[in-house]
Amino acid sequence: QVQVVESGGGLVQPGGSLRLSCAHSESIFRIYPLAWYRQAPGKQRLMVATIDLNGYTVYVDAVKGRFTISRDNQKNTVYLQMNNLKPEDTALYYCNNVPGTLPWGQGTQVTVSS
Repeated sequence: QVQVVESGGGLVQPGGSLRLSCAHSESIFRIYPLAWYRQAPGKQRLMVATIDLNGYTVYVDAVKGRFTISRDNQKNTVYLQMNNLKPEDTALYYCNNVPGTLPWGQGTQVTVSS
C-alpha cells in the first residue's frame, strides 16, 4: 500500500532541536514540490515550509530562521530540521506535496515543554 511515513518527533524542552523525516513508499516525491504541515490541537492544518524541485525554500514567518526544509530525491525523503523550538511549535507534523493532494500519513507529534 502506498504510504507516507513521518518520524522524528518527540518531547523537547524550549530551545531544543528535532529533525523530522518523511519518506514515501514509492518514488513519487521527486516529481513534486514538497511541504511540511502542522496541526495544533483545535486548529487547522497549516503549511509551514515548502521546497520546490530546484531546492528553493519558503517558510512561514513563525518558523523562519529556526526551521530548515530539505529533500533527498534518491531516498524519496523530505526533512525538517527544527532549532530553537518554542512551546507554540507543539503540533502534529505531516509532510505532503504542495498543495497536499497525496494521501496523508499519520504524522509525528512534536511537543515542546519544560
